[in-house]
Amino acid sequence: MVDSLDDAYARLRATLSDRDDATLPPQASLDAGEASLPQEGGSAYLVGRGTRATLDHLLDDIVPALNGQSVGPRYYGFVTGGVLPVAEAADNIVSALDQNVQVHLPDQSISTTVEDSALAMLVSLLELGPPADWPGRTITTGATASNILGLACGREMVVASRLPPHSSGATVAKTGLLGACLAAGVRQIQVLTTMGHSSLSKAASVVGLGHDAVKELPVSEDEPWRLDLDAVERELARDGVASIIAVSAGEVNTGRFATNALDMPKLRSLADRYGAWIHVDGAFGLFARALPPLDEFLGLRAQTAGLELADSIAADGHKLLNVPYDAGIFFCRNQSILSSVFANPNAAYLASQGGSKIPSPLNIGLENSRRFRALPVYAVLVSEGRDGIAQMLARQVRLARRIAEFVRDSEDYEWLPDGDAPLAHTNIVVLFGARDPRVNDDLVRRINQTRRIYVSGTRWKGRSACRLAVGSWRVDVERDFAVVNEVLTSVAKSPQ
Repeated sequence: MVDSLDDAYARLRATLSDRDDATLPPQASLDAGEASLPQEGGSAYLVGRGTRATLDHLLDDIVPALNGQSVGPRYYGFVTGGVLPVAEAADNIVSALDQNVQVHLPDQSISTTVEDSALAMLVSLLELGPPADWPGRTITTGATASNILGLACGREMVVASRLPPHSSGATVAKTGLLGACLAAGVRQIQVLTTMGHSSLSKAASVVGLGHDAVKELPVSEDEPWRLDLDAVERELARDGVASIIAVSAGEVNTGRFATNALDMPKLRSLADRYGAWIHVDGAFGLFARALPPLDEFLGLRAQTAGLELADSIAADGHKLLNVPYDAGIFFCRNQSILSSVFANPNAAYLASQGGSKIPSPLNIGLENSRRFRALPVYAVLVSEGRDGIAQMLARQVRLARRIAEFVRDSEDYEWLPDGDAPLAHTNIVVLFGARDPRVNDDLVRRINQTRRIYVSGTRWKGRSACRLAVGSWRVDVERDFAVVNEVLTSVAKSPQ
């Protein structure tokens, strides 16, 4: 029986230490956990059990039925990373002190100052230029929220730039999307992208543009992740149409990039000429800019070069930075546009103190109430530093490349999308399928059924495929590759 919260935490750590090789809970644990839930109509339904019995229930019934995505090194499904111990400790501080980081009140709490410091360090870590170049910066719930911020700012700018002088400031934030577009002579706002993440379409819907506003402009069928700049220019030149360009910096299935060092300067020039906004969705790939400056990573650094020329950038801390959910990142070059969209008007009781360069988060983001989710980000940056984070990322990329090499050279598997591509194009995602169609149709289930590694299923060019994404700080290249090799080899040779 659990006697205290400290005892409960110690028991939790002991339980988790035994799960290093189990990515998914056994079915028996899932069944037992579900059976333990209170049943409506039962005599004990909503009858308080007390702290001790409740903690026992959580540890005995619920914890064994949760997956091991953050406690083991071989969860390769959704890019959730893991949780660095220092980030876990910081997150416990967040819960214990429960700061509502919505208003910048520096004489009452250091929380917003810490958040701004963490964001400035991220700008430096990602080599985006001086932090002063990105005055509109905030921590969000994730890249989905950051994409919403990016499209909302882009929508505001591309319409406002077309307003005639006599429009009396009829911006989207002031008069609404319909009124501002009518005043500006804009009949359509489109989002130009390639293989945009599903959250981009969701963001387009949320900000009033609609799913159909997202337009794919791939350079070819063989490289559908690359952005066709000639097609972009043709779209930008359409009369009465305003455009947001959404650059996929790390496509979800392949990890490939929409642009490179040569593309971004041209894209910036086109955007300036036609009054477009450039937003980067860097949830899966932006942190490649923080890899060590070694020859083996030059290709990835070239693919991410020029992203600093964007108007706004979205990223995730709870992916490769290995902090707990939820921690998204948003950078915007134009703080006034960000504030005009997300200002929280008519609430005098939420006013911040004057004279500070740090804006209140409620005026530059979606939420009025928010956790101090920046503290784990800050803790990782301070603990690991530039070199520590670079080495963590390097291990992830090296493991992904070892797996890609195995798949490429295997008689049983096919490396997708192009088996002849250089391994240097691999970041953290490996896409593959079985050569035998009968095995391929059931491949994801058979791999995950081993409970030793976990992959996610997807589709590529009409056929089933496996997506393996490396993201945990716990990665050991030799140890983990040996397990992946063993699992994939046994699955391919197994008759069922």
